[in-house]
Amino acid sequence: MKKAAVSLLVAVSIFSVAQAADQPKAWQFSRAALSPFWESTTMEGESVLFVRESNEKTPEASLLFEPTKILSVCSSSGETTYVEGQDYVWKPGTKQISLPAGSRIVSKTAQDLRKQPGSQQYRLTHRDGNGEIMFGGGHEYHDMQTLVTYTHQPGQWAGPATKFAGDQLPKTMEKLASKKPITVALLGDSISTGCNASGWANAAPFQPPYQDLLVRNLEESYGTKVTLKNFAVGGTDTGWGVSNVPKLNEVHPDLVILAFGMNDAAGRPAKDYRANISTMIDLISKANSDTEFILVATMLGNRDWVTLNQQLFPQYRDALAQLCRKGVVLADMTSMWDEMLKHKQDRDVTGNGVNHPNDFGHRVYAQVLSALLIRADSARQ
Repeated sequence: MKKAAVSLLVAVSIFSVAQAADQPKAWQFSRAALSPFWESTTMEGESVLFVRESNEKTPEASLLFEPTKILSVCSSSGETTYVEGQDYVWKPGTKQISLPAGSRIVSKTAQDLRKQPGSQQYRLTHRDGNGEIMFGGGHEYHDMQTLVTYTHQPGQWAGPATKFAGDQLPKTMEKLASKKPITVALLGDSISTGCNASGWANAAPFQPPYQDLLVRNLEESYGTKVTLKNFAVGGTDTGWGVSNVPKLNEVHPDLVILAFGMNDAAGRPAKDYRANISTMIDLISKANSDTEFILVATMLGNRDWVTLNQQLFPQYRDALAQLCRKGVVLADMTSMWDEMLKHKQDRDVTGNGVNHPNDFGHRVYAQVLSALLIRADSARQ
């Protein structure tokens, strides 16, 4: 593990504690925003960051799907709604949105997103050697991004379509279906502390991170109490996870979410990653025989950051898949992120520039986890 990667996430985790107190509660639960986007023909609040690639071009960004109708374009805070023709231009039949002269929408140049070597707290060397990736420790990227809600034709998603996995998690599902309270324990890195969700960063609209979105969605869907015990710590990896299982075992969880990989990708071989995850499962199961598991294959980090070994992410995903069995299922964010980045830029969905999701990314995390646990027809009416 490279020291820079660890110190980056540790510092960000500390920042989260400082920002947590007394934040306004502007965010409201929305079932539509947490419904799997791959099953819908309406995309809710997809994030983009408009960039002018050269002086000859206008700022533009690409959507995940080709819209049939743009329903709204607004600031990430939700405080400003933009006007088509005046603030943005969309040509039907394309996925691109561009900004005309005089647009109120935030845009940047490609150079704005690069910094001089040594000018930031962390050295985030760009893979091409030309400076560093701009780092956003709080809501910097959130403030630059824009949200687009639109309708689209079905059948455009070629990536993974997470399906209900209740048959593989029978004990958890029995409790949820019977409206019995359950305890969910989360062990992971800074993504799972909530880093760069707007609620974590104390910025409008104050959306909670993925784990809290999941809890709320389960409670709304099943009408029961779901208690989250979050043991995630920034800057950690699977080796740390093994050492901290005893703390998790003390709460006797019904369901455990293990979400590691971003920090391991600084260099841990997949076989060692798999061994550490397997050890965590064994240690938890020995102390809590009825506990079931969701293994999260992490989102991808910025491919332009030299610290991350990109080839490890799919290897980690495959290693987790090998561990799945009755009582252990996979939440495949790796494949989800990979497919999204075939249509969008990392800057559209990043929370900090290198290795955290933004609000949209946290919602996708919650959608994937929710799809495993909530059958489409099981939501309360």
